Amino acid sequence: MLSALSEWLFDTSGLSPHGYCLLWEPGLIWLYAVSDAIIALAYFSIPLTLVIVGKRRRDLIFRPLLWLFAAFILLCGMTHLFDLFTLWAPLYGLQGLVKAATAIASVATAVALWWAMPNFLALPSREQLRHANAALLASEEQLAQAQKMEALGQLTGGIAHDFNNVLQVIVASLNVIERQIALGRANAIDGPLAAIRKASTTASSLTNRMLAFSRRQTLLPREIDSNKLVAGIEEMLRRTLGPEIHLDLRLGCRWSVSCDPSQLESVLLNLAINARDAMPQGGALRIATADRTLESDSSDPDVRPGDYVEIEVTDSGVGMSHDLLSRVFEPFFSTKPTGQGTGLGLSQVYGFVKQSGGHVRIESAPGEGTRARIYLPGHAPLPSPAAKDQPPTGTKFNSPCATHQGKTLVVEDQEEVRSLIVGALAEMGYNTIEAGDGTAGLKIIESGEPLELLISDVGLPGLSGLQLADAARAARPDLPILLITGYAGKSTETLQLAPNMELLRKPFTLDELAERVQAMFKGAFHAE
Repeated sequence: MLSALSEWLFDTSGLSPHGYCLLWEPGLIWLYAVSDAIIALAYFSIPLTLVIVGKRRRDLIFRPLLWLFAAFILLCGMTHLFDLFTLWAPLYGLQGLVKAATAIASVATAVALWWAMPNFLALPSREQLRHANAALLASEEQLAQAQKMEALGQLTGGIAHDFNNVLQVIVASLNVIERQIALGRANAIDGPLAAIRKASTTASSLTNRMLAFSRRQTLLPREIDSNKLVAGIEEMLRRTLGPEIHLDLRLGCRWSVSCDPSQLESVLLNLAINARDAMPQGGALRIATADRTLESDSSDPDVRPGDYVEIEVTDSGVGMSHDLLSRVFEPFFSTKPTGQGTGLGLSQVYGFVKQSGGHVRIESAPGEGTRARIYLPGHAPLPSPAAKDQPPTGTKFNSPCATHQGKTLVVEDQEEVRSLIVGALAEMGYNTIEAGDGTAGLKIIESGEPLELLISDVGLPGLSGLQLADAARAARPDLPILLITGYAGKSTETLQLAPNMELLRKPFTLDELAERVQAMFKGAFHAE
């Protein structure tokens, strides 16, 4: 049977090429030959294109139909190729098989196309896709707005809760003080005063943490050695962790970083406290530093390529689930029981690191502990600076200054705050001049009044404290300037202070004010 089939296919005796029919017009032979060759080549290229599309776009719904259509086009090309061959060789048997295969493929393709036609017709048009995308964007904006409002509600609710607790302590303590004074027991108010002092410290801490989360805190960045900073707070960390937790320091970075050292210490302390709370039965905490060069990361577009100092804090605690890990930076979100945490610790970490030009990553899993990695922009190591005189400590605002007393200009729009500052300076023996806004302060400076110190709030109405300081420096380059601020927007986020300028954050104690003022007078005296 096979021999008969082979004879039928390849035996061309008695057959003539169909090109003989065109011998009367030889030009037609070449017209047929060239046309069939071009058609065959074009047909062969189409399946190749379809195969490439099908392999690279595995998400296409109609891929099987794509392969069927490619086979049909390929066989169509084969029929034209045999039309070309049979001009000179009578291979009509093979040509018949190719035509039969083409017929089968064409019927299958036609059936498949008719079967899939409703699905093709159901495909959205460009206009429909445009409307669908617009609706999707609108719904995403509504969802983002709803999430924003939910976060804002959570934030304001947390603020109201914590500050109401603080105010309750202050109001109740003031009532106790008034009652004790009315009863002639003024010596019995130490307890309420201590409670007010503690509540004020709590309120100050909450405010600083919220500003840190919003990346609006006033930072005083300078070049620091992160190894020395971590080693400098080692003893405080050990006291905070307790004897049940082993602290392991691995300080290996060589680059320096530019950031606010006090805020970085606060960040590390926050992470250490979180780690301690995650290890109620004890464990190990490792703090390591290293130099890292990061490349761009498509999964985290906020990461800028460059050199960084990595500070890694790893604990062996209980860890966190993926759901908890995705919310750790939300303000007032806490995994601790009610009353044992404000939920602002990690949000403060996030805000400070972002405001300092870095980024933070946290990895955790239940039962596997937690690893927090802070990346701050790194720089070439600095030469060891010469030892500088330390500012005096322990100065009290009611301690009179024996020497170098001069006139101090105090510019503060809040009358109560201004009177407290002026009163404290008066008790220290300083002569003061008051101004309620920047414009009035500028007039005093331009009047030629002899001044030895300028104390100004930053957030003044009209002429700001920074503008006043610039004008004072232009008129009197050697005048020491102490800026005080609670929050002054973006103007103080990366404030660069001149050598004779300092910044004091509100709220401050009068002892802190006295210490800073005396230090600045001492510096001005030595400069002379």
